[in-house]
Amino acid sequence: MSLVQECPARVARLQQKLQLAELDGALFIYPIDVYYYTATRQNATLWVPAVGEPQLLVRKSLARAELEACVEDIRPFPRSKDFAALFEGQKKVGLTDDVMPLQQFNYYRKLLPEVEFVDISQVNRELRSVKSAWELERMRHAGVQLSRVFAAVADLLQPGMREVDLAAEFEAGLRRIGGEGLIRMRAFNQELFMGLVVSGTSGSQGGFFDGAVTGQGMSNAAPHGASTKLIEPGQPVLIDYAGVFDGYIVDMTRMYVCGRLNDRLQNAFEQACRIQDRIAAELKPGAICSELFELSASMAEEAGLGDCFMGPPGEQAKFVGHGVGLELDEFPVLAQGFDMPLAQGQTIAVEPKFVFPDLGPIGIENTYAVTEQGGEKISVLSDALVSVDG
Repeated sequence: MSLVQECPARVARLQQKLQLAELDGALFIYPIDVYYYTATRQNATLWVPAVGEPQLLVRKSLARAELEACVEDIRPFPRSKDFAALFEGQKKVGLTDDVMPLQQFNYYRKLLPEVEFVDISQVNRELRSVKSAWELERMRHAGVQLSRVFAAVADLLQPGMREVDLAAEFEAGLRRIGGEGLIRMRAFNQELFMGLVVSGTSGSQGGFFDGAVTGQGMSNAAPHGASTKLIEPGQPVLIDYAGVFDGYIVDMTRMYVCGRLNDRLQNAFEQACRIQDRIAAELKPGAICSELFELSASMAEEAGLGDCFMGPPGEQAKFVGHGVGLELDEFPVLAQGFDMPLAQGQTIAVEPKFVFPDLGPIGIENTYAVTEQGGEKISVLSDALVSVDG
């Protein structure tokens, strides 16, 4: 199996959904959606009719799109006056409103004034959430590669080094083995640089990032990730990185310490692993996402750690797991109010974490595939806390 077989199958599944919704087709402009259905990330607009062959309309680079794309009909993006002719007779067309800037929506509405546009964001995200056997193999490879870099941290970490220096070593290790580094996120106003290294209370403060831990970052303009803070003995060192290989993301967190953790942090780490393992065992088709979040939150409460579960008090994230794939924030989400049942082949990063204002963050994260037997662990490294000489 390769993208040559994958992409037509993806288009066919989309066309079935379009027909059920009585739509004439779908228009995609978001780069990673275009890539998913065509195997090229060139600057292009993709037209997928409910019946018939897709058309890829390329702004740049046409030459690369012709080499890469698994679509027969590839042509330059037409002039405005010629664009409407391609859609003659089309009345209802799907768009992904979740990633459609208003300027772009107005542009296409002007080109196609007779067309009724319908939001298909949910349909598209649900389709993309279920990974094929080919995609799962890509993600297993990413998990092995990312685990290799995490396994080398014990040889890099030293007390007194700066967070950013450890981050630089980690990131260099990823790049050397083929990590692509580009972490795509679909959510508006979310961004990050590969991952984060935080130690002690530099990871305790809340931030813009929609997750349990943000980090200080290097400036107010880039307030996420590692800082120039020195790593001190006895402080928890949380390393959370996404590995991207062949476009697919696997997300992991591991804990380190120079010396040993105090008993409070050690207990919280053990509770995080216990919550993770319980949730992982429940990652079966039909399990309800919101119920898994409630299970994790209740376990945190029973452990006496509910006030710092998934963030510092007052700034807690309302999820414990998120879908991953070509983007870091795919469906499904193990979150409050997200009542979708899990499906075979979905891939989810489960990340129970605790954030103590006076001590720092601690937790665990692994990426799993949903199976009938429960979660298949894709990030294959041991979960154990790693202690180096302090």
